Amino acid sequence: MREAVIVDVVRTPSGRGKPGGALSGVHPVDLAAGVLTGLLERNGLESRQIDDVLMGCVSQIGDQAMNIGRQAVLAAGFDESVPATTIDRQCGSSQQAAHFAAQGVIAGAYDIVIAGGVESMSRVPLGSSRQGGSLAPGLAARYPEGLVNQGVSAELIADKWHLSREDLDSFSAESHRRAADAWTHGRFDSQVLPVLAPGSSDAVAFDETVRPGTTADGLGGLNPVFRTDELAVRFPGLDWRITAGSSSPLTDAASAVLIMSAEKAAQLGLEPRARFHSFAVVGDDPLFMLTGPIPATRRILERSGLSIDDLDAYEVNEAFASVPLAWAAELGADPAKLNPWGGAIALGHAVGASGTRLLGTLVAYLEATGGRYGLQTMCEGGGMANATIIERL
Repeated sequence: MREAVIVDVVRTPSGRGKPGGALSGVHPVDLAAGVLTGLLERNGLESRQIDDVLMGCVSQIGDQAMNIGRQAVLAAGFDESVPATTIDRQCGSSQQAAHFAAQGVIAGAYDIVIAGGVESMSRVPLGSSRQGGSLAPGLAARYPEGLVNQGVSAELIADKWHLSREDLDSFSAESHRRAADAWTHGRFDSQVLPVLAPGSSDAVAFDETVRPGTTADGLGGLNPVFRTDELAVRFPGLDWRITAGSSSPLTDAASAVLIMSAEKAAQLGLEPRARFHSFAVVGDDPLFMLTGPIPATRRILERSGLSIDDLDAYEVNEAFASVPLAWAAELGADPAKLNPWGGAIALGHAVGASGTRLLGTLVAYLEATGGRYGLQTMCEGGGMANATIIERL
């Protein structure tokens, strides 16, 4: 069977996803185009060699409408013969793009493919693509009490797994500490491509979302943000505890991974950094919504023949602090291996781009530590999750 290997992974810095954020002046098509051209330049490839580009994006409206993957390919100066498509599996969109790309290589449909993602949450606010829509009668009939937003799901998870406010704030502060330490020691230097924003003479080269001085005590002063009077009636007795500090920030960013067959990499004289070992994708309870990484991890461990102890690191997306904490409790995971260079609470969560951002961090961490196997898993809107196991080469 053909092997799908990872040759390179790049990303932009994370900008705060609000007006005035460091990357808010950059069109999302140009953000995505930058990582595409970066992969070609770093690896000495011509665009005609790329069989396809698969781009994740969640809010496909406004500046991100009309197949942003294809627009990015053209804006990057790729040959017009290079096709592209855009994928929405909510927060796991670019992880799913990487799955489809690698599976295409394994199946023989591709020799070289780029998977990536982009989201400009300052220019296209989360939920924009839903505006004006209505709930389908069939869905309303199945869930007559209604579903909830992800913040409320994070609250339900914290309650079910008995995660205290102190647990959430401590985890969140540690995410910032680990991310700041990783930046200090140059851990992200090989992944991050600086971005020159319009009207600026200085390129954005660092994650704007990381707050090095964050402490659990400081986060303890923040108020819960998802409680409403209506929700308090629906969920009586719920101790509301999720704050802005224990949530991932709205973010602008893009990321991409260069994937090819092992034979093609050898033919081109390129050194593979890792190979795709196993894949899984699951659906889960859409009310709790963010618990999908738990069954996704169980499924991929069963398929791969590996145990949680065989893994040297796990990147579990920090949509909210309660998500990786509940995951770790259920899987018996080692906290030291969980998001060792920080997670989305510090590094940001540009929803369409986060999947391949996590993948890049995982590859770099395994290389820096000599680890062999790494797991990546993402909770996704609607109650789904992807899981990926890679093996460092």
